[in-house]
Amino acid sequence: MKTEQQFYQEGRSIQTYMDEMSELKEESFTVYEKFRLPEDGLVEKLQQQSLHFLTITEDWCGDAMMINPVIRKLAEAADIDFRVALRDADTSLIDRHLTNGGRAIPMILILSEQGELLGKWGPRAPEVQQIVDELRNGLPPKEDPSFAEKQKEIIATLRERYVSEEVLWTYVYESFKVTLLNILEK
Repeated sequence: MKTEQQFYQEGRSIQTYMDEMSELKEESFTVYEKFRLPEDGLVEKLQQQSLHFLTITEDWCGDAMMINPVIRKLAEAADIDFRVALRDADTSLIDRHLTNGGRAIPMILILSEQGELLGKWGPRAPEVQQIVDELRNGLPPKEDPSFAEKQKEIIATLRERYVSEEVLWTYVYESFKVTLLNILEK
């Protein structure tokens, strides 16, 4: 069984991944270009560590479209190597990092320089999860003939909000920051 470190070593850089995206590329780059890191000392703390990030992702995922660019900005500022493992190419990695029994993405793995798994974050900030839950609660039952169409509408709404509502990017950053600070305090 491959380790997280092996997936990391085999992974493409986040830059290459984003450059080669076939879906949601424009939206992802919009978030990347517009997101501004807060001057809160996190970058400086991370620069004193030897961490690596590995995102388990796919380019069709709306959450990943918003989250990966936010984490990329942080990684670049802190000089942290950030790589990509595609969820569907080898599900053995995501199957070790399930969310409520599901293969939810993105999942950001935080690794030591030696490749030890220190922590993980994903697939959403709590505030974003609340928005998703509220929208899903408005769906009809799955057996309802309108379910598929209503679900598509929700996905489209979320994708639009993920690109246009900068506060959502802040929620991602702040939630990821909490995870990182908890790891650094150990």
